[in-house]
Parts: sequence; structure tokens; C-alpha cells
Amino acid sequence: MIQSYMAWMIGHGKSAASATRFLASVKSFYNFLLAEGCVDANPAKGVAAAKVERKYPEILTNKEVELFLEQPQCVDAKGYRDHAMLELLYATGIRVSELIALNVEDLNLAAGFIRCASRGKERIIPLYHTAVKALSDYVRNIRPQLIAAGDEAALFVNMSGERMSRQGFWKIIKYYQERAGIEKDITPHTLRHSFAVHLLENGADLRSIQEMLGHADISSTQIYAHVIKRQLKDVYQKAHPRA
Repeated sequence: MIQSYMAWMIGHGKSAASATRFLASVKSFYNFLLAEGCVDANPAKGVAAAKVERKYPEILTNKEVELFLEQPQCVDAKGYRDHAMLELLYATGIRVSELIALNVEDLNLAAGFIRCASRGKERIIPLYHTAVKALSDYVRNIRPQLIAAGDEAALFVNMSGERMSRQGFWKIIKYYQERAGIEKDITPHTLRHSFAVHLLENGADLRSIQEMLGHADISSTQIYAHVIKRQLKDVYQKAHPRA
């Protein structure tokens, strides 16, 4: 019955990942019933999980990143703020939750790094010169005009002067994707993925990238090595005369 239902799910448009999550739930439920003495066996024990196709993250090319980062026009407060946010995101590869949680005190522009605290750990991430310049312009000249209260700690605020929200930043990303005319589906995580792959392509080691991304396990970082291998295979298939 369990196998039949999984087949029914996939036949009606559910993904293999959804079917696999269903199976895991059923197995856990019957393990609980076993522990409580309600059943004598787990009927889901021998059922194989559906084969899940591995999805690789969307990566922007260097040219696409340049095009995307050029979209905010530094002609008004919003343009300066958005330019600083996007530069910081690509410079550090931090998560959107970490970006909007940053406070002014987490910046050290003189030394060229940010302090990012997340999931009970703190990490220091360096900034390239263009990001330092964008952040300096924003913090010194723009942020004082935007904040609603003098004691506001948030580094990035919305146009009402309060801490930027995830939804607000999502809308900003989508707005500049449309302006850039990039067909790839850009999310806040796209710049994080692109940051990691571009570092790896230019010689950075996985351990350093793991540290900057804040991955607890190196296996989470290794997916970027697989992305590069897949890209090389695609290039080979397209370019080699006998491929």
C-alpha cells in the first residue's frame, strides 16, 4: 500500500523528494508505534525511497554578476543603499537572513571586513575594495538620512527607516533582475552560490570557502565543486569536435 501510494503521488505530479519525505514520515510513525507496543513490525521498513534527482544551484557568470551589480543607480538614497547591499552580498556570500540582521557595529571598514554572527557561531569575512567603498558611501552619507530613530542599530533599513525585512529584500532582488534582463531566476541565495563557485574557480580551497559561508559540514560546500565539474563537462560536450 505504501509503495502504491508513492507511485500514485509521482503519477499525479508530486516530486520524488515529496514521495521520499512521505516515506520517511511513515517510517518514523511506525517506529514510534513499535516503541509504544502498538504494532509488531514496521511495514515501511523495506520500502525503497524514490530516486531524487540532484538539483544544482543556479550560478551567475562573471558577466551576469557585473551586469546585476551595475543596476542600482547611485543617484538617490535608495540607489546607494541597494548598491551597498548587493555588493556586500556578493563580496561575502552571506545568507539574506544574515544580511538583514547585520548591525552597524558589525562593520569594520578600516580593516575591510564584516563580523557575521549566525546559528551560535561568529565568523569574520573580508571585503573587496568596491564593497568597502559602496558601504562607506552608504553608512556615512545615506544611512543617517534614512533611519527613523537615532538609536537604530540595523545596518540596512527600508525607506521607512526601520530594519530591512526578508520580503523587502526579495522584492529588491527581483526588481534588479528584471532591469538587468537576466533570464536566470535570481534569488538572494544565487549571489551566495555564485560567490562560492567563483572563488573556487579562481583557486580558493574548499575549507576557506566553508569558513566564509558558515557551513557546519564540508559536504555542504562540496556541491560547488560538483557544479564546476558539471560546467566543465557541458563545455567539453559543446566544444570538443568528437564529443
